[in-house]
Amino acid sequence: MSSKTERFSLAATSRTVTGKKVALLRKGGQIPAIVFGHGIESTPVSLDAHEFDHIRRTAHSNTIVDLKIDGKASHKVMIHGLQIDPRSRSLLHVDLFELKSGEEVTVEIALHSTGESYAVVRLGGTLLHNVDRVKVRALPENLPDAIEYSIESLNDFDTAIHLRDLTLPAGVTLLSEPEEVVAKVAAPKVEEVAAPEAEVVAEAPAAEAKPEA
Repeated sequence: MSSKTERFSLAATSRTVTGKKVALLRKGGQIPAIVFGHGIESTPVSLDAHEFDHIRRTAHSNTIVDLKIDGKASHKVMIHGLQIDPRSRSLLHVDLFELKSGEEVTVEIALHSTGESYAVVRLGGTLLHNVDRVKVRALPENLPDAIEYSIESLNDFDTAIHLRDLTLPAGVTLLSEPEEVVAKVAAPKVEEVAAPEAEVVAEAPAAEAKPEA
């Protein structure tokens, strides 16, 4: 199971300001960014800070964004990297990777579990998620937002779900190790009850025989 990636639109303006002068852009509510890609000349742009912050908080790492530079034809990009101020945690710079039509990309997709496990609900086990992201390759338009898998097959403590068991969307190729365990259920811990210590009863000393008078 999978869910398709939500598409976002973002406006950008060509940027000539570089270096320390970009601080003025940030004060004016703009974020400096760079658009780059395979065989594509890098283009410095500025983004509306409020608009981009909404996308950053809503989108995933593999979300495709329709970027319009100076109101012209849109470019399909993905958020490749963010530079964050370590002290203020404010956003300083954005790297946008431009996608080329017909060119596959390699990304990591989130894994989401669905359903209930008998071993958890009825047997008291603990569900273990060993993998929460998987590396795949696909055309940008085929990238799912997440890959879902059901845990209903986990009926005991010996069964496991492997990456090879996942159902991938058409056109998506798994790059991670297929035998890697995605999820399983651990048996509940049994607390050992200490055996009661044997009660020690002190014996009274035997009465000494009194000598006859």
